[in-house]
Amino acid sequence: MIYQATEEIGRIVSGPILILIGPPGSGKSTVGQLVASKLGVSFRDFDNDLQEECGLPAGELVVKLGRERFSEVECRLIGTVLANHTGVLALGGGTPMNPMIQEQLKPFHIVFLEVELNELLRREGLVTLHPWILPNPRAHLRQLLSERRPIYEAVSSAVVSTTGRSAEDVAAEVLLTLRK
Repeated sequence: MIYQATEEIGRIVSGPILILIGPPGSGKSTVGQLVASKLGVSFRDFDNDLQEECGLPAGELVVKLGRERFSEVECRLIGTVLANHTGVLALGGGTPMNPMIQEQLKPFHIVFLEVELNELLRREGLVTLHPWILPNPRAHLRQLLSERRPIYEAVSSAVVSTTGRSAEDVAAEVLLTLRK
């Protein structure tokens, strides 16, 4: 069952059929592209929207603007993206932390891509793409995971582990969550 809209208090809410959330390096973009391809819909990465809007990759924007200002930019842009994208959407790792964004996400099917710390640290390119985790990636990611996990779980419709699994296997499980 694939759905394009959700019934909410007597009105139809359009937008993404699936939103993926999780920490940096959890596989949101890779899995999102696979799921979108299987569904025959488009894939959109919210970090790319931020880069188009501000001219810098999201990781660099966090460093340049600071977390609070970066969150304001995300909040301003997310409404437009949710209203206009009808495929699969991958959010930045910190995007669901904003309570105003959490409210906007309520009508949608959200899957939290969970990953263990040691797996994150093994994934190539994580530090390069997310320079804000320096100078101590292990300590920073441990704290990030402990702070964000409860919020990821609270806003999600389903949780899918990516640790030790291929992107194809994770995508297949994500697709199953749409049938529930």
